[in-house]
Order: sequence, then C-alpha cells, then structure tokens
Amino acid sequence: MIKKGLRVKILVGKDKNKEGEVIEIDRQNNRAKVKDINIVKKHVKTTKEKKGGIISKENFLHLSNLVLIEKKNEKKKNEVKK
Repeated sequence: MIKKGLRVKILVGKDKNKEGEVIEIDRQNNRAKVKDINIVKKHVKTTKEKKGGIISKENFLHLSNLVLIEKKNEKKKNEVKK
C-alpha cells in the first residue's frame, strides 16, 4: 500500500523511471502527488494576500502508475542477530 512519505517509482508518462517521495494522497480519486514529479505550470491571479504570476507545482498521478520501492535497509533491521 502506498502511503505518504514512502518512495515510489513512476511507471508511465513524461517522468517514467524517476523516483520520488509521496507528499500527498487523494484516496477518493486514487491519486497521489510525488515530490518533483509531474511538474505543471499554473497561472495565478494577483489577490490582496498573494502575488500573481506563473508558478510550478506537482500535479496528481494515478496510483496504478506508481510502484513502491522496497528498501533493503528495512529487511536488515528486521533480521535477528545471532
């Protein structure tokens, strides 16, 4: 199961074979945001609180396009030392 904070590998799209950390999950739509993956440009209008302009941010990816990366270090921690 993919959870926030775990490392995943991208299987399809423009960022294929890249790895990153999950920063947000939308369980209702089966989607996740991965740090520095699937970057899109968004045009933001100026408001009283925020300055406008073009910002880059991560967009959601479908969970079926992600695969969890197993860490070898976790396996070693679970072994019993003799």
